[in-house]
Amino acid sequence: MKIAVAGDHAGYQYKDRIAALLRAQGHDVTDFGTCDDTPVDYPEYGYAVGEAVASGQAERGILVCGSSIGISIAANKVPGVRCAAVYEPYSCALSRHHNDANVLAIAERLTGWEMVEQLVNVFMETAFDEGRHRERVDKLFEYTQAWKTKTLQAVESGKVTGAETPKELLSGYQPSPALAKDT
Repeated sequence: MKIAVAGDHAGYQYKDRIAALLRAQGHDVTDFGTCDDTPVDYPEYGYAVGEAVASGQAERGILVCGSSIGISIAANKVPGVRCAAVYEPYSCALSRHHNDANVLAIAERLTGWEMVEQLVNVFMETAFDEGRHRERVDKLFEYTQAWKTKTLQAVESGKVTGAETPKELLSGYQPSPALAKDT
């Protein structure tokens, strides 16, 4: 299978190891970089893998950054991409089985290598349940002005409820000093 990989400065080491793992499994890997810890902007790497997958140059993609969050958001901006940021095998399997995720995002700073190996293997081996979930997955790309109008009307009429986070879940939250670090 053709696989596109990329990572930013906080993900390049795992990206390199993932590329080697995939090649050892017989996959054709295209590496979009980066290759060292010089600070770079993760959206460019998310876009590159996203475009490779969306255009058919690659069948799947794997992205790595520090948290997997920003790079997955960037990849999901590319029409046709369904990128899932996952941290454990069950959600990884569901991303493939139910959502036909075609790009996987991994967090180098939050996930141990043994878990990353499992995630990559689950992502590569899990099939999409075409019959049961195709219609829902197709709807992911149908958010037109008509859907927006319908959704906003539902919100305004109160048909969408329960969207508030209970205050007790927010009380006492203190961001880690490491989160304030700008890299």
